[in-house]
Amino acid sequence: MTYENLDRKLVNALLGDGRASLRSLGEDLNVSVTTVSNHLSDLEDEGVINGYTPKLDYDALGYDVTAIIQLKVEGSALPSVTDRLKEHKQMISVYEVTGDYDIIAVGKFTDTDGMNAQIKKLLTDPEIKESNTSVVLNAAAENEQFELDIEE
Repeated sequence: MTYENLDRKLVNALLGDGRASLRSLGEDLNVSVTTVSNHLSDLEDEGVINGYTPKLDYDALGYDVTAIIQLKVEGSALPSVTDRLKEHKQMISVYEVTGDYDIIAVGKFTDTDGMNAQIKKLLTDPEIKESNTSVVLNAAAENEQFELDIEE
């Protein structure tokens, strides 16, 4: 097995169970605990693995309103607006994009009143020139990660 394949297999194993022990990963991948530990450390150092967090069901926690917010901003203001959006805890994704809008943000809210208040607050920012908000009716797939291809 090449090291690249081992790294990919290790990542795929962690996608299946992010709480797996080094020992169980080593057994599943047929390598030593030390090898798993070294490769895992390298993947963390390289920024391939950025942390270990639980996958939350925001609906179950009462955040059952998802909004897609598209924003047009002044060109030079793009970095400052995206930085401010990232500071809002309910904005789970913020993207700088091409096309008709400059930024797309995804937010989770407990109700439409909370969403409306947040959007109105955003629109007081003089660097935001235009917005378009869509409320998600049904999330067919959300926060999905995919297994890496492994060359055999």
